[in-house]
Amino acid sequence: MPVTGVWEAVTPHPQGPDVSSPHRPRRWPLTAFAAVVVFLALVVPEQITRLPAGTPVWRALVRVPLEAIAVFTLLLVLPRRARGIVAGVLGAVLGMLTVLKVIDGGFFAALARSFDPVLDWPLFADGYRFVRDSSGAAVAVIAVVVAAGAAVGVPVAMVWAMRRLAAAADRHRLASRRSLLAAALAWLLLAVSGTSFVPGVYAASDTAVALARDSIGTVPAALRDKREFAAQTADDAFAAVPGDQLLTGLRGKDVLLMFVESYGRDALDTAPVRTALAGGTKQLAAHGFAARSGFLQSPTAGGGSWLAHSTLQSGVWIDNQQRYRSLVSGDRLTLTSAFAKAGAWRTVGVEPGVTYAWPEGTFYGYDHVYDSHTLSYHGPAFSWSTMPDQFTLKSFTDQEYHRPGRAPLMAEITFVSSHTPWSPLPTLIGWDQVGDGSVYTQQHAYATPTSQVWPDTVKIRSAYAQSITYSLDSLISWVSTYGDDNLVLVFLGDHQPAPVVVGDHATHDVPITVLAHDRRVLGRMAGWGWSEGLQPAPNAPVWPMNAFRDRFLTAFGPASVSRPLSPPR
Repeated sequence: MPVTGVWEAVTPHPQGPDVSSPHRPRRWPLTAFAAVVVFLALVVPEQITRLPAGTPVWRALVRVPLEAIAVFTLLLVLPRRARGIVAGVLGAVLGMLTVLKVIDGGFFAALARSFDPVLDWPLFADGYRFVRDSSGAAVAVIAVVVAAGAAVGVPVAMVWAMRRLAAAADRHRLASRRSLLAAALAWLLLAVSGTSFVPGVYAASDTAVALARDSIGTVPAALRDKREFAAQTADDAFAAVPGDQLLTGLRGKDVLLMFVESYGRDALDTAPVRTALAGGTKQLAAHGFAARSGFLQSPTAGGGSWLAHSTLQSGVWIDNQQRYRSLVSGDRLTLTSAFAKAGAWRTVGVEPGVTYAWPEGTFYGYDHVYDSHTLSYHGPAFSWSTMPDQFTLKSFTDQEYHRPGRAPLMAEITFVSSHTPWSPLPTLIGWDQVGDGSVYTQQHAYATPTSQVWPDTVKIRSAYAQSITYSLDSLISWVSTYGDDNLVLVFLGDHQPAPVVVGDHATHDVPITVLAHDRRVLGRMAGWGWSEGLQPAPNAPVWPMNAFRDRFLTAFGPASVSRPLSPPR
């Protein structure tokens, strides 16, 4: 029988099937399918969903995989008994790398970064809780089952595909050798010429090797990062400062630190947000308030709010879960604990997004934490958001801010209405109408559901801008209604929204504003170079988020005391 090459395994015999083998008629379609599966696993780029706009996907697949050349060369020289075992092992490895590649794609879509196989496993639990809270327990369970099935099924399928292709190559050894030689020459030519049909995706592919190298390299990098982080947290310029020398410039003030979920720099490019900030600046000025605004660079994007919160509070860069866990298990001075150490404030955390035990509250230094269970909300959840921001502010006002005979307050308040998926959204109502939150039942019934927003990118971006506007309007309205001469308000974003809103190349910048009635407070910030008003100018300074703690403590400490800043990262 003439040798026709490796392609004989994937095409019918020109003279019809071999009657000596009853299975020959169905051999080639399965082998062809196995070849396609392995080829795609090797050449599909990690960021296949992030190709330049208008680029056909097929152009990113016109590639020659180096790994296929190396693997099948190895399989051809191995003894037949070892060939199947090695093919199976290599198939399992390729299957696991394929799973990692899919996870990477999800991380880029949601967080604008790749998956860290050493540090990011705890994020899957947070992902499950997000799906459960936004789409229901049934959907969350189905998602887990599908993900688990894929995590097992993909490696199994890849083992089968590799073993089948190894057997096909063995049946047609001469043609396989010739094909491998031609592929190797083609790969070298493409590599030397730097041929690319899509920017950044080279036709001479080594995607699987690069992914394996990067994944293995995360282990020593994580160990090294752990040592470096321990040294950074130990180096604290304010750890030994006596309490009576901390925050002397804010004595007698109520200092509220407010995080606006997903309030990123790109929100300032939307008309509704610009209008809200411009109108808010005038409205608050009429009540005697002034503001200064700048930018901070967040350690995260798309999600991971707790990384931003801990970075701002602690003055060290927290960009992964390992750093976060190390931080909250230690005794690093935070902004909140600095107020507590000063002894002149009651410290409160208002965290409507916390739906389960939150031991980190002790690390931050709160005297009391209000969570989703203790804010006394009796209305519907708006997707992931457990309650509207306006209700959160009203509950804080009733339970703390207007409590008779209270001490000055330092409170961190987290807004959640602008959390993805940004629909359905509440609307602003009169403060005397908020009550126990049951008034929102009717709003929720008539709000635009998520299912009508997420199929359309334009609608997603519009809903995002509306959600940020609602949060800002709630804040501005609260200050206008309840703010007094002793109020000092610091509000900022935690991170930029997901790439579906801002694209794949957005910065990590978030706006930050300090608002006060007492001009002496803003006078202590004179050297910061921030813009006047609630909206920072495009050229306003950008600090790394971890720089804020030390600058804030320095600005509002005794004027005669000068201290070096802690290391930036």
